[in-house]
This record gives sequence, structure tokens and C-alpha cells, in this order.
Amino acid sequence: MSAVQRRGSITQIELAGVTGLSPATVSNIVKELTAVGVLHTSPATRSGRRALQVTLARSLGLVAGVHFGIRSLRVALADASMQVLTDLSMPLAPDHRADAGLRRATMLIMEMVESLDARPDELLAVGVCLPAPVDHRTGRITTVGMLRGWDGTPVPEVIADDLDVPVSVDNDANLGALAETRFGAAAGRDSVAYLRVSHRVGGGLVLGGQLVHGRAGGAGEIGHVTVDANGPICRCGNRGCLETFVGAPALLGMLAASHGHLTLRDIITRATDGDPGCRRVLSDAGQHLGVAAANLCNLVDPEILVVGGQLAEAGDILLGPLRTVVEQRTMPSTAGPVEVVTAQLGATAEVRGALAIALDTARVNGALGVSA
Repeated sequence: MSAVQRRGSITQIELAGVTGLSPATVSNIVKELTAVGVLHTSPATRSGRRALQVTLARSLGLVAGVHFGIRSLRVALADASMQVLTDLSMPLAPDHRADAGLRRATMLIMEMVESLDARPDELLAVGVCLPAPVDHRTGRITTVGMLRGWDGTPVPEVIADDLDVPVSVDNDANLGALAETRFGAAAGRDSVAYLRVSHRVGGGLVLGGQLVHGRAGGAGEIGHVTVDANGPICRCGNRGCLETFVGAPALLGMLAASHGHLTLRDIITRATDGDPGCRRVLSDAGQHLGVAAANLCNLVDPEILVVGGQLAEAGDILLGPLRTVVEQRTMPSTAGPVEVVTAQLGATAEVRGALAIALDTARVNGALGVSA
């Protein structure tokens, strides 16, 4: 069940490989668990051959994923097989307060459960991702001032008071890394570095198949690696952080005189259409990212570097220079340069990661019949 839950959907033959059990044993277990309503099977085709696809049964319940962005809120509900059943997004004020945002999220979850004709007690757990360093053990933001209006907020307790389910909280880049490792561009990889490049810059690390959090949730915060010790003041209080060179305010500021008011989406669209100024800004951003990413790769030696967030939509305009710098600045290896790819899950990565930790929490608590 743990193997099925992690993959979301998997064939019996693949289950045998993952678990080390014989195909006959897997077949017998699947039949038993399907008979008692724990698993669901359906015909499928793999490489031209018939196969039996295995998922967790919907009757096991629902999990919710919540992604708080800088200016948006996204909520998704999925069943135990990680099939997303409903997904809603809405805008938030840039300086929204935690209590208002969390209240809105819990109301959305309750409305979405009702829209599926499900009972409230079918909701098993909630996962939340925030755009700031988080102590995943307490669910509290660990760096004061990084997300105004949220300092000291006990997020799990606030949501659990309304929904009466276990709640897990983590950083958005961490959960993007987790989702891409389980379901996206890095599926099947053991060591993964993930960059989330959007209005802000974040990073997540998966080593040995597990998220790396560090002492207080700050592991992988590549956006706050110093690029220029005498550079601009960053929101974290330091000078010259990577984010002050490649975050949205920096990119938009560089184009304000020549292009007027733009959004990040405008820069990407115009660059794709050939605008030289927008292309140069994104190319320079790719080089800055490449320097920081190369340092990260020299430290942890990942199998793959996945680039997500809105800026990743610029494709090779951003990733081309990034790849070049990473190859130039990482230690030569007989394994070749680190593979650099665009995230597969796009804007859904973080909420998919939130759903994944919610399902993990449900499993550990025995709500899915599988305890730690």
C-alpha cells in the first residue's frame, strides 16, 4: 500500500519490482486488498502488453493540499491514489494576514468536499506549503519578516481547529522538489536539486529519496546565497542575495526605463517573441542562477537539477545560460555534467507536494491502514 500510495498509480509488475516480492505474491495481495475495498484495479497497457493498473480506492478518503503564494491561494483535493478531483485558485492581497488566508483556505476545503458529495469525515489530512522557511515539525515560519503577517502563526493548530484533521506544513520549494521527485521530471531519481524561480527564488533538496530540511527548515534556500557582498539589501536583511538579482522586482526594475510597466508574464512572452531586452534580462538571470546552482551541485552532487516556477516557462532562454554555467563551474566527473531539466508539473508542483505530505501524514497516522 505504501508503494501504491507513493506512485499514485502503478502496475502489478512494477509493484513486484518496487517491493521485491514475486509477481504471484503481488497478485494475491492485490486481490485480497481489492476485495476488502482498499485497492482498485483497472486494465492498462504497457509497451504494447496488457497490464493491471493498481491504485488506492477512493473509499479510503480524501486529502487536501493548500499552496499559499505571494499573491494567490491554491487548494486541491485528491483521493488516496493521488488523483486530483478538484482544484481551485484565487487571488490574495500581497500583504494578506495569516488568519484571513487560513480562514479562506479552510472554507474552500469544506466547500470543495461538499461539492464532491463527500462527508466531512472523509477528509483525512491537509498539507500546506508556504513561501518561507518552515520548521516542518511545528509548522511555524522560522525566519522573522520573510512573510509579513505570518510570523509566529501556528498554522497546523489553526486549520485543525476548523477541520479536526492532522495538518502538515512545509516550504513551497521543498514541496515542489518532493512532487517533481515522486510524480514529475525527477521520478525515480534518488538525489534531486530543485530551483523554484518566480517572484522569489527558492530551492529544495531530496537526498536518498527524503526531503532535506536542515536545522530549522532553511536547507536549500538558494535564493539567499550571496552573489555580491556589496549588492542590494535583500528582504532577509543581507546584501546581494541571488534573489535581489533574479527575483521579479529586479527583473522588472531593469526593464522599467525601456519597456514601461510589465509583469513577469509579459517578460516571458516578449522574450519568447524575440524582444532583445527581455531576452537579455532572462539570459543574465540564467547565468546568475547557474553560478548559485553550480555551487549547490558541488556541495551535494545531485543526479538532476529541476528548474520550476514561472520563469522556467522561458525554456532555453533561461535554461541555456544556466546549463552552460553549471557545466563550466561544477567539478568535472566521469558521470558527465549534472542534468538540468524543466519541471514537468509546472504551476501545480507545490500543491501536488502539499497533497503528498497530507497523504503521508494520513498513512503514518493509520488512516489508510498503513502505520509507520
